[in-house]
Amino acid sequence: MASNTNSPFGFWQRAGTGSSPTYEQFENANGGIDYNATVIYFGDPVLRSGSGDGTYIQGSNGQTVPMAGVFIGCKYLSTAIGRVVWSNYWPGGSPTTSGNQTSISAWVVNDPNAQFLAQSDSTGVVQADVGSNLDYQIGTGTTANGISGAYLVHSGATTSTKPFRFQSLVLDPPGANGTNSGAYNYAVVAFNNVETKSLTAGNT
Repeated sequence: MASNTNSPFGFWQRAGTGSSPTYEQFENANGGIDYNATVIYFGDPVLRSGSGDGTYIQGSNGQTVPMAGVFIGCKYLSTAIGRVVWSNYWPGGSPTTSGNQTSISAWVVNDPNAQFLAQSDSTGVVQADVGSNLDYQIGTGTTANGISGAYLVHSGATTSTKPFRFQSLVLDPPGANGTNSGAYNYAVVAFNNVETKSLTAGNT
């Protein structure tokens, strides 16, 4: 059987309180992103910036503070083309906007009941890991399509500050990339450490 291809895509919502395709997107308007922040890709976990203004920044590897959610797009005023741009990723840097942070809106998923599909790291995840808490790595996103390069890291187990809770393996369709056991397989995860949900320790 062929092995899984290492091709992470961030965290793609699979279930939630609402209905597909919008589920329960939350808009942080009039200053949603720190305009000096780095690129934020579709499917990236995001945190609040340290500036105290409530804006989002790309998540960080090994985070222990609550996530703000998972980033799914934005709109901003581009001085380069002289109009509002709707985008599934934030290109980063103040030159891409008017220089006024209030010209940026961002959307995240922060529903405490949301579940996401993600790819694991080279260790992979197994059935015995269900119920454990997992880390993530940001990885390398792609500006050509705006898709995240974030992936799950097999660490954390019972640590309550870890960002995600492992819900189940993905085994279908058989033989598709990510469904084989071992490295780079797919998992369904839920929020553990997010602003809208209390921290809980993993049970494995």
